[in-house]
Amino acid sequence: MEQRLPLDELSLAIGRIKGLLLTEEKVDRAVQLLARAIKDAIPGTVGAGVSLLDAQGRRTSAGFTDHVVKQADALQYELGLGPCLTAWAAEETVLVDDVRTDPRWPQWSAAVATLPIRSVVSAPLISGKECIGALKIYAPLPSTYDQDTGPLLELFAAPAATLLSHIQTTEAPKRISQSLQNALHHRDSINRACGILMERQGLTHEQALQHLMRRARESGTTPKQVSAEIIAGTPAHRD
Repeated sequence: MEQRLPLDELSLAIGRIKGLLLTEEKVDRAVQLLARAIKDAIPGTVGAGVSLLDAQGRRTSAGFTDHVVKQADALQYELGLGPCLTAWAAEETVLVDDVRTDPRWPQWSAAVATLPIRSVVSAPLISGKECIGALKIYAPLPSTYDQDTGPLLELFAAPAATLLSHIQTTEAPKRISQSLQNALHHRDSINRACGILMERQGLTHEQALQHLMRRARESGTTPKQVSAEIIAGTPAHRD
């Protein structure tokens, strides 16, 4: 069976809701689809979810795929600290190699000691100039995620933040705007560049994405810019 690139899972999720009027029922379903796509796309993940503010301005977990996500998040909200809240407040991606040895949030680490959580990655959901929440994944084993997992989660976070900012607007229901279409276009460019690398160098889809991420880091640019360069260097097919 042909393997899809991880980001294709997000394409399928957003494709089901793109262009629809965002009623309350569809909003809940949309967030669940996003979380499920992320869990399925990143190996070793036991659960994924989104942290947002509810109508009363309280932090809450939306679209979580598994109960362990709700439990781990609730402890963060109760204590006022943890990797997801740090990603949200600092507006930067947080990687936890092992919850039991990470010194940053000792109270939260102790509180989740009985849960099947050892590795964590959380990325901020930034729409425009505002950080509206955080996206997170949990794994039951230490060292499940590496330095490439953060940028990968950020690729999910960009269109997700745009979508969720529309969900939170007081003008809802409304249609998905051009800004989401632009975010999806950037993701499609990355998918296309990975496909080119797979064909040229005989890489798997995961190796191609890691190669692209590494190249972006080394050049001090973004995956989107590197993807554009790779695509631009590919001659057009002629009939």
